[in-house]
Amino acid sequence: MKLFISSDIEGTCGITHWDETDYNRGGRWYDYFRAQMTREVAAACRGAREGGAESIHVRDAHDSARNIIPMELPTGVTICRGWARSPLCMAEGLNGDFDALALTGYHSPAHGDGSPLSHTMNTSLDEIKINGKRASEFTIVSYTAALFSIPVIFLSGDEAICEQAASFIPGITTAAVSRGLANSSTSLHPEDALQMIRERTREAVKKHFETNGKNCLIPLPEHFNISVKYAAHPRAYTKSFYPGARRLDEKTIAFETDDYMEALRFFHFVL
Repeated sequence: MKLFISSDIEGTCGITHWDETDYNRGGRWYDYFRAQMTREVAAACRGAREGGAESIHVRDAHDSARNIIPMELPTGVTICRGWARSPLCMAEGLNGDFDALALTGYHSPAHGDGSPLSHTMNTSLDEIKINGKRASEFTIVSYTAALFSIPVIFLSGDEAICEQAASFIPGITTAAVSRGLANSSTSLHPEDALQMIRERTREAVKKHFETNGKNCLIPLPEHFNISVKYAAHPRAYTKSFYPGARRLDEKTIAFETDDYMEALRFFHFVL
């Protein structure tokens, strides 16, 4: 089994404020949370190995993509850092050679209240909808996996994104490490989060072998009707010039396609 892990930071256990997510924001807690992000990825790797995964590739998918501390991962794991800037974005490097996808540190979508850091792709957006439903980064990456017929078997993050994942992919295994309320979060003890992630990733991989991932593989819709609402109206005007895009109102543009790769190209240029 060859496993791809995409890792973000805003769903890491205990994280609460933007200055904890990025060194450039001046946050003195960033080093702590990048270390916890790394430990959670390492826990997922160890659990996956215990479940039977033979090959594990990690995609650092937060901001600069230079957050995870490679030395802290188990030996034999490969990691991709930095961006090639392909439309696959947080799943950059994913292809049909992989058997399954796992996600760590994921978070609630823009316009949601499941985390004080709720957003989708960046903080300049109020909301993204796909076929009338609010989309998270989890949604976008899950459809990307479906392009390659790859099941999404595991997700860790805040409670609300875990609930969304379970409703979207019936067979997915989740690990909720925190719960958001307004501008606060209540989290597990960091060590308890690591134990849960390790145990549930192991469980997810074992389930994959038992079912061949059938309960975690979603079909791609035949058509994608996408809307993107920006926080600032000038961005909507500028991005509306993308080929095939149209303005719905002062802050919102729309795009339609039957090809999800075209949807990813649209996201790549307008988000």
